[in-house]
Amino acid sequence: MNQIIAPSLLSADFGNLAQDIQMVNQSKADWFHVDIMDGNFVPNLSIGFPTLKVIAKLAQKPLDIHLMIVNPDNYIERFCKEGNAFCLTVHYEACTHLHRTLQHIKSLGVKAGIALNPHTPVSLLEDILPEADLILLMSVNPGFGGQKFIPQTLQKIQKLKNMIHQQHLSTLIEIDGGVGVNNYRDIITAGGDVLVCGNSVFSSPNPPDTIRLLKE
Repeated sequence: MNQIIAPSLLSADFGNLAQDIQMVNQSKADWFHVDIMDGNFVPNLSIGFPTLKVIAKLAQKPLDIHLMIVNPDNYIERFCKEGNAFCLTVHYEACTHLHRTLQHIKSLGVKAGIALNPHTPVSLLEDILPEADLILLMSVNPGFGGQKFIPQTLQKIQKLKNMIHQQHLSTLIEIDGGVGVNNYRDIITAGGDVLVCGNSVFSSPNPPDTIRLLKE
């Protein structure tokens, strides 16, 4: 399949957010990636519900919402409904009853994703993998944009892809952090399906051209 390109709005210019969203709308990107940070699970704050509602109103492509928060179960319905989520991803490390959480997301008609921090092995997903539509592998330590890609992520992608094949699943592998024109081919070759591109797109001299390069 062709890789899915999901520009991360964490790297957008929030002083000109509507303009950046419109750029992505008109580009060859497939999804919007929206990072939600609470200052507890990760050492940063990002987008709250008022801003998310604006994004949902302006975006003409699916919203891929990544919850980097503690107690995500308390907010699932609001993110699915008010945020108009296409896919809602929660962290393995933040969910005590992960199976229940994924089932709750799916019951709302939204695709369910699981995110892993860099230190978390993919082997822990063996029993829960059939319940997930998407697995997000963090390729930087979560919390801030503009970090360098962790090379060991490529091995994690390969291991996860083998697990997906062994279980005869169609689960997508999403890579988030340090993804750009210098390494996207390696990520795709390893088995990545969805590329979250933040700084590499929004700091580019020509963001639509960068998106086109990553897509084609």
